[in-house]
Amino acid sequence: MYDFVVVGVGPAGARFARRAAAAGYDVLALEKGEVGTPLACSGHVSTDIWEYLPPEAKDRLFQNRVYGANFHVGGPGTRAYRFYKREEVSNVIDRVELDRTLADLAREAGADVREHHTVTGVDERADRVVLTVKGGGGTFEVETKMVAGCDGPVSRVRRSLDLPEPAETLHGVLAFSDEEDHGDYVDVHLTVPGFFAWRIPRGEAGVEYGLAAPPGASVNEMFDALTRAYDVDTDHFCSGAIPIGPPERVTTDRAFLVGDAAGQTKPFTGGGILYGMSAADHAVRTVDPDAPESLADYESAWRADLSREIRLGHWVRRCYSLPEPIQKLGLRALSGEIGVHMDRPSTLFSKKGLRKLVGR
Repeated sequence: MYDFVVVGVGPAGARFARRAAAAGYDVLALEKGEVGTPLACSGHVSTDIWEYLPPEAKDRLFQNRVYGANFHVGGPGTRAYRFYKREEVSNVIDRVELDRTLADLAREAGADVREHHTVTGVDERADRVVLTVKGGGGTFEVETKMVAGCDGPVSRVRRSLDLPEPAETLHGVLAFSDEEDHGDYVDVHLTVPGFFAWRIPRGEAGVEYGLAAPPGASVNEMFDALTRAYDVDTDHFCSGAIPIGPPERVTTDRAFLVGDAAGQTKPFTGGGILYGMSAADHAVRTVDPDAPESLADYESAWRADLSREIRLGHWVRRCYSLPEPIQKLGLRALSGEIGVHMDRPSTLFSKKGLRKLVGR
């Protein structure tokens, strides 16, 4: 019997598998397809990403550095309200290679990482969890003391165990052009109902265009309008769900959710790489597979770390839907040098952040 079976080997699952294996636990990690594919997430991340990777990984993953964002109330060509830092605020990376690198780190730590293995059933019992797995040419059962559901926004683990759904699910789309662009700023367009559209320069790797919107919105039509306005052709079109707002409970007696499966994302951008890996670290520190009651400590730990940021992120997102004159007034008043960390909206209220605002 395994100590942990990890379902889903994205950043959150690979991080948990690596740290748990390094701590001496017997870990099996299952990915239903090939790690890193299909791509369904942007590669625009804060520079904190490198803290989770060995130094040599940067040479493979790095594509461009970003110093800030140009916010537009309209489409391309409209006035840009620039928010910037004097140092790098974020990087653009190869998102597929990130997943593969994190999975390799889990293998090196001793986790048994298996691709093309799909979990089709989750049976939680008093003393174990029995998973039905399809892969390796057949269907078989795996027994584990605990299961980590890291299987994304449409989580089979979450639904099999009747855990509550995230508060909201957005529909995100993105694609890439072959333009070479080493620009220092991403473009953000507040033209999508309830969210925004973006343009991210990726150096020699091209440019990423994308947007996300609530259910019912015509995301494909809005995306076509975005790329027409920029007069570009794109390929490698990707589409996926973005969970917003973690539910009130992400654990059962012998299972816990991490990352997108738990809705551990930034409400104002939809990104969840750093939040998911941070929650994975909390899980490794708090969860004992021989003590199911320790799952309560995981619930407390990740919420103490991320709940305030998520709550403030919801307030930031509300600004996307303000009337256009108020948006322009606010952007004009606040644009300029910032002291805010892109993953931590609470830094707006730090001494450095407030000093930037007051000194403007």
